[in-house]
Amino acid sequence: MTENQRLRRVVIVGGGTAGWMTAAALGRFLKDGYTQVTLVESEAIGTVGVGESTIPQINIFNRMLGLDENDFVKKTKATFKLAIEFRDWKQIGHTYHHPFGPYGVDMEGVSFHAYWLRQHAMGLSDDLGEFSLQTIGARLDKFMRPNGQPNSPLGTIAYAFHFDAGLYAKFLREYAEARGIVRQEGKIASVQQDGLNGHVTSITLESGQVIEGDLFIDCSGFRGLLIEQTLKAGYEDWSHWLPNDRAVAVPCESGGSISPVTRATARPAGWQWRIPLQHRIGNGYAYSSQHISEDEATAYLLNNLDGAPIIDPFTLKFTAGRRKKSWDKNVVAIGLSAGFMEPLESQSIHLIQVGISRLLAHFPDRNFRQPDIDRYNRTMTFEYEKIRDFLILHYKATERSDTPYWDYLREMPIPDYLADKMALFKGSGRIFRENEELFNDTSWFAVFVGQGIMPEGHDPMADTMDDKLFLARMAEIKSVIAKSAEVMPGHFEFIKANCDAMA
Repeated sequence: MTENQRLRRVVIVGGGTAGWMTAAALGRFLKDGYTQVTLVESEAIGTVGVGESTIPQINIFNRMLGLDENDFVKKTKATFKLAIEFRDWKQIGHTYHHPFGPYGVDMEGVSFHAYWLRQHAMGLSDDLGEFSLQTIGARLDKFMRPNGQPNSPLGTIAYAFHFDAGLYAKFLREYAEARGIVRQEGKIASVQQDGLNGHVTSITLESGQVIEGDLFIDCSGFRGLLIEQTLKAGYEDWSHWLPNDRAVAVPCESGGSISPVTRATARPAGWQWRIPLQHRIGNGYAYSSQHISEDEATAYLLNNLDGAPIIDPFTLKFTAGRRKKSWDKNVVAIGLSAGFMEPLESQSIHLIQVGISRLLAHFPDRNFRQPDIDRYNRTMTFEYEKIRDFLILHYKATERSDTPYWDYLREMPIPDYLADKMALFKGSGRIFRENEELFNDTSWFAVFVGQGIMPEGHDPMADTMDDKLFLARMAEIKSVIAKSAEVMPGHFEFIKANCDAMA
């Protein structure tokens, strides 16, 4: 690549979680004056700021930035997360966990899932959660980091975080600015394009200041200022599968459990999240406006809080789906501008992270080669669609029939990929992870079993072990996991000892 081909100016439009995650990553890797990176945001324009729950992949991003974890947890007033707790999804009164990390231990080359299904078929159905250290830890309000101990469940504990989204953006801003990223305050008044190829050439602020760029990264949120309002990339609507189109959110004072889980409780026309932080609890009700009014949803949420509201509730409006092109011409959309699906499995920040990592992998020069752009779009489409299908499973696999909302979801047609996955599991209990899709076989198994889908059979390879040996090994695995959980300190005690934001 010649000097004339190198990108000289990268402009990030919008701050918030998406903008500052992108800025931090570019500040980390575009070193030694390779290119100038400017982030444009306005304090007058609010950010969504409710994406406060993550999955273990966030640790990859943190390690990439070289963050000190205790410092990160303190400055974002974070807590730890071992699982997602689902209440009332299969039926009212039923609870299960989707844990991070595996169930049990694979034996003789056969998945533990098959052995648990064999035990179930024998009429000896131990609670699946008792074979998951993360589930037991969550139930007991316990947490610890992995200790590296070989051949122990404590050696490789997978975990994620809950954090304050506003503090997270502030934390990353400090990181990015220390690495040469320039923040420009101001509202964008207009966008200029090249008359020949349609590329964005500059943005003009209300102050009259013109900011030119070679590559523009759209982190402007739902409106998609560059990717949609300017380039008309188009949007693929998935609301017929994911009909929730509103979310009313409100933080409240701390109260109740500080369990290391995100709680998702199914409600008459949607679901409610609960995210415990060190200084407050994040709450919201994602719902379908076709089935409940905003006033009713707000009242329902306020009547189901653990503490007094800290601010007035606010409502977000959205359409589940994705941008038809995440990258068009010289504009890359990251975060809400690229698409949105309700944060049922805490995937929103992960999709920002994926967009960033794929951009770095396909980082362009001034030629903006179409094969690179096309491949980026294919991989992002795959990521969104496979997450979409996993979310749909939660709604399709329900026994609830108490409201028209749940009746619609239980009976709705589903995408072919999900239908095939469900058919395979219903027959043999097998699950295969396709092309490194985000959610692995353990995640699918947790939701299938958790919401009452039990297969007709199981992998016959699990039957080759002698009954006596098989039952002894299952009992041993269960016992080791239970004893390991006893060793873990309390979640609150761990934070107090290591990363207390209030200290």
